[in-house]
Amino acid sequence: MLPNTPRSIASRALPRIHRIAKSSRSTATPNQLSRPGASTAACRSTLLPVASLYPSHVSSRRFASAADASFTSQDPSTHKPLFDKILIANRGEIACRVIRTARKLGVKTVAVYSDVDADALHVQLADEAYCIGPAPSSESYLRMDKIIDVCKRSGAQAVHPGYGFLSENAEFAERLAQDGIVFIGPPASAIVSMGSKSESKNIMSAAGVPVVPGYHGTNQDPAFLQQEATRIGYPVLIKAVHGGGGKGMRIVESAADFVDALASAQREARSAFGNADVLVERFVTRPRHVEVQVFADAHGGCVSLWERDCSVQRRNQKIIEEAPAPGLGEGVRAELSRRAVDAARAVGYVGAGTVEFIFDNETGKFFFMEMNTRLQVEHPVTEMITGLDLVEWQLEVAAGNPLPLAQSAIPLVGHAFEARIYAENPRNNFLPDSGRLLYLSTPTPTHVFAPSFGAAEALPTTSASSAQQEFTPVVNTSAVLTPVVRLEQGFEQNAQIGVFYDPMIAKLVVHGRDRTEALRMLRRALEEYKVVGVATNVEFLRALAGNEAFERAEVETGFIPKHFDELFPPVPEPSHEALAQAALFVVLRDHPAPPSLSSPWGTLASRRFGGDVYDRTVTLHAEDVEPSIVHVKSLPGGLFDITVTTAGAGEHTFRGVKAHLDTPTTLVTTLDGALRRTTIVAQPPPASPSALVTDERLHVFDGARKTMLVLPAPAWVRALGGAAAHGSGGGGGALRAPMPSVVVEVRVHVGERVERGQPVVVLESMKTETVLRAPVGGVVRGVGCVKGEMVEEGRELVDVREEEVEEVGDVDAGASK
Repeated sequence: MLPNTPRSIASRALPRIHRIAKSSRSTATPNQLSRPGASTAACRSTLLPVASLYPSHVSSRRFASAADASFTSQDPSTHKPLFDKILIANRGEIACRVIRTARKLGVKTVAVYSDVDADALHVQLADEAYCIGPAPSSESYLRMDKIIDVCKRSGAQAVHPGYGFLSENAEFAERLAQDGIVFIGPPASAIVSMGSKSESKNIMSAAGVPVVPGYHGTNQDPAFLQQEATRIGYPVLIKAVHGGGGKGMRIVESAADFVDALASAQREARSAFGNADVLVERFVTRPRHVEVQVFADAHGGCVSLWERDCSVQRRNQKIIEEAPAPGLGEGVRAELSRRAVDAARAVGYVGAGTVEFIFDNETGKFFFMEMNTRLQVEHPVTEMITGLDLVEWQLEVAAGNPLPLAQSAIPLVGHAFEARIYAENPRNNFLPDSGRLLYLSTPTPTHVFAPSFGAAEALPTTSASSAQQEFTPVVNTSAVLTPVVRLEQGFEQNAQIGVFYDPMIAKLVVHGRDRTEALRMLRRALEEYKVVGVATNVEFLRALAGNEAFERAEVETGFIPKHFDELFPPVPEPSHEALAQAALFVVLRDHPAPPSLSSPWGTLASRRFGGDVYDRTVTLHAEDVEPSIVHVKSLPGGLFDITVTTAGAGEHTFRGVKAHLDTPTTLVTTLDGALRRTTIVAQPPPASPSALVTDERLHVFDGARKTMLVLPAPAWVRALGGAAAHGSGGGGGALRAPMPSVVVEVRVHVGERVERGQPVVVLESMKTETVLRAPVGGVVRGVGCVKGEMVEEGRELVDVREEEVEEVGDVDAGASK
């Protein structure tokens, strides 16, 4: 049941969140935005000065102005007004991104949210917010009827779908149109034609554009699809016909794996997009992923905003994107853009779309892959090199206005990267993680929006063909570029990263004069991005941005497995410096310096135990390393002698160390004459009385390196934890949840005999399926979960009693057939 009143929450600014003082809300001026009033005190109108929406240190690089042929330069008599209010049928960073542009344009926003998103950032930033159901997206963000009902009740004139969820759902666009609500996206017919990966390939094939060999038809019978896979030849790629983001996609190496992979891909596609149909095509083993951003209006205008390279991926999902694509000649760029624009024109496309190609590094040939009929996650890199706001273009085109720039006037300036910050564990096959963001510190953004580069210079006449010249980007050599850091985030500190949605926390975007400068900026910004509470890919992204092959732009979709050993080197032992700082942090936290030495009574507590001089031995553990012993001895004058003893590097002593806690998470020290300001965050053990983890974790951010250390709990606390673990019955055959998840399928029952490696439980976390397999061959002794149940990390799901040694050989032999 939908609430009767909108939830109105005081607005805060992105990318940095600043609360607005009450004194700044007292008087309304023409430059203020107001939230609609409500009958309850909790929903009173709040007036927000536009100047306070962004922090003073963040410069808003302006968009194309009148001199740049923007929408504002169009004839006022023909320019159609924008919507008064729009609804954003999405969540997370993309909802926040749309809200920022809408606010800039004076358009009010309506957010929708599920039960678990009640305190989400997009809900807080919107002018109004409505709950539309429980956490599962099938009961909330995919419910067209609820979203349309909120449109009617709130008076929203249009819906921005973001990406994912209903963004490529033709039925949703049609139902909105039937109710007189504008869908900020392409017409339903274009979504059907190009949103369907099968039909789009058929259209492109008929137009003479090469496509990857495969089956793109409607027959979804598993036996028929397996037959087609055999005809195409393994390896094959199973891909959801609708949607994107790597969901519903599986690479199948052999016929023996096809049936399970197909079922898993279909379940994931149905959960993410509400449609389980798939296509099967040959898997190209060494491709690049190059895509072209196109934009079209309802007046016949259609342009390319140049290409992006999104080749580096894991789990078939992009993690780092850049624009322009490195190493492309002008002829290749022009041909890619021309093909992309032709594809959009062929289906009467309107709005923002992305035409994706598989590009062969060795031959320079490209194959049409699919078209995404929505705004892409990686659209900020295109904004950075063109100086445009694509969300503003979406709103203007949806209102019926023509594109403000012709193809020949669209610039391409500098180079941009986007790194996606995910809650996941790269060293555990990038499995998603969930939990509370206990600590979040990000690089300071220099800009909120994309840069504007001024009027473009005219192109000189060349010998190139007219088609190539049309799609050759203009360059404004008078543009003065300064490095830019931009942050697109959907969560703030203390937010909960749940299991029901995509695990992306934020997008870090940089722009520089060239690829080298932009990459240097990306590395620096990643060093400043610090998270505690969930596992993240930040350290992996730093390794990737510093990889020599990546610096040389030797990118391909198989980049991560090809350079696996370089990207995942052995975890080094903690340095003496990190161990010393961690121990100092514990000592200063647990035995803080007295506030004043003016009175002997001020230090009475410590004097009772030997005065101001005291000793403490701190034991610290790191993963797969013998415990380290740190002896800290305090000296008069706030100095310390610290002796660190490790199994690998021996003993080292730091003498006369100055140290103090500047903040609860900032330790200032002088080690061997070097002044250091180090962030150290303590992560307490879980509060649950049944939790097996009883130790405190210390996260040490020292320069570009993060070290996680474990501070053991007292012996009696550890004993309780050990008793709990013993009582759980866990053993070599116990299978535990690797992360908080929803149980999709339980494939075994008590008493059933299983083989080592046999699938026993299928989990879903953050729209990604994980198949758990029996660790040993034997008999199922217990099943601790049921289909549809939510299970916490570490929960024992299945216990398999291992068979006798002479029988295990038979099991292994059978499993390898």
